[in-house]
Formats: sequence, structure tokens, C-alpha cells
Amino acid sequence: MFRAKLSVVPGWLALCAAAWLVAGCSTTEADKTANWSPNRIYSEAKDEVDSGAYDKAVPLYEKLEGRAAGTPLAQQAQLDKAYAQYKAADKPGAIATLDRFIKLHPASPAIDYALYLKGVINFNDDLGLFAFMTRQDLSERDQKAAKESFESFKELVTRFPDSRYTPDARQRMNYIVNSLAQYEVHVARYYYQRGAYLAAVNRAQLALADYREVPALEEALYIMYASYDKLGMTELRDDAKRVLTQNYPNSEYLSRGFRAKDDPWWKLW
Repeated sequence: MFRAKLSVVPGWLALCAAAWLVAGCSTTEADKTANWSPNRIYSEAKDEVDSGAYDKAVPLYEKLEGRAAGTPLAQQAQLDKAYAQYKAADKPGAIATLDRFIKLHPASPAIDYALYLKGVINFNDDLGLFAFMTRQDLSERDQKAAKESFESFKELVTRFPDSRYTPDARQRMNYIVNSLAQYEVHVARYYYQRGAYLAAVNRAQLALADYREVPALEEALYIMYASYDKLGMTELRDDAKRVLTQNYPNSEYLSRGFRAKDDPWWKLW
């Protein structure tokens, strides 16, 4: 009768295997902050931010959140981490950090800053490397971020009218409103230039109905006038022209048509 044989590993080989396992475990990177005080971690993270190494600052702030949990320093770490994430081009991460801060610390004296930073992150929608070539207008792209930015600024100015961040937030809100109106006008112009005159009228009317006292409305009225002219609807064309000249007596649209893209209107910051 045959019996199964258990293979026996020589003693020296077992020792080598154990040594290899120990060596493998030793490759785990040691936590250099293990013996650091919370203040030192904060100082090191701030140095990384000051030097522009935002990606290195983020994990330090995360460690600080855990080490200083329940203290004002931990709250400061959250806010600073959000800023570092934003500067490191991790906008979703920064927004998530701020939302968490606002939820966990609703009574914090820094809530106004959290709302302001959240608005700025959505507001600062970078055009990218080729912006100087395409000269793309902020109003020509999806407006989801702009609307979210507006809501953050609106909450800030409503809840904290005396905050140091409120004046700038109000300015940015005015910009966003014009940007949203200009977006509707951009779409209306797109339809007009492609011969979809009825669609152009409808989009221009949407801008006129939803917004008040913004520069984009001058072009919206001109698009309505020009579209009605193309459609042969002379009575509506004349009405649109009358409203345009009443509200913008010095309008150059009637003499030279659509404006060429020189310096973008939105370059405020």
C-alpha cells in the first residue's frame, strides 16, 4: 500500500524563507510623522503649500485631521486640505472635503470661508492650455459649475452679509448672472448662424425672460430682430428693433451686426 509522503522543507531553506518574509515586510514605508506633534505636522504641511507642493501637503493634512481630531486645529486642517486639493487640480476632492466640513461643523466660525472657497472652486473653471488660441468664452461652455458656484455665493451673502468674503462673492455673483445670460445668447447666435431662425428667437426670448439688466440682453434683442427679418415677420421685426433702440440707443449691432471676438468680456479675475 502506497502512503502519501509529506515533503519536508530543509531547515536552512525555512530560515531563508522566513528571512525573505521579514525583508518583504520591512519594505513598507515607515510613517515619518509618527513622532511628530500636531503642530509640527501643520507646519510641515504649510511649508509644502507655500512651496507649491500641494500634492504633498494633502496627506499631511489628512494625518493632522486624525491626530488632532475634535480640536480647532483639525478643522483648520480640513479647510487647508480643501485649498491644497483645489490648487492641485483635484476639484472634486476639494468640494467633497468642504461639503464634509460644512456638514460636520455647521456652527464653525469658518463656515463663511468654506462657502466662499466652494464657490471659487466652481467659479474658477480653467479654459485649459489652448484657451489663448481658441479664445473660448466662459459663457460658451456648460453652466453647471457656474450655477453651483452661484448657489454657494448666494448662501454666503445671505447667511453672512458682514463676512469679509461677501463683497467679492457679490461681484462674482453678478458675473455669473451675466455669464448665464450670455450662454443663452451664445446658443441663440449659434442657431441664427445656422439658419434656425425660430430656434434663435426662442433662445433669445429665454434670456430676456430670465435675466434683467445684463449686457447680454442687447445682443438677444438684436438676434430677435435679425431672426424675424430672415423669417419675413416684419411686424415682430419692427417691434424687436423698437425695443432694442429704446433700451440701447447707441447700439452698434444694427450698423455692424455681431461683434468680433476681441478681448473676452469675462476677463475680470
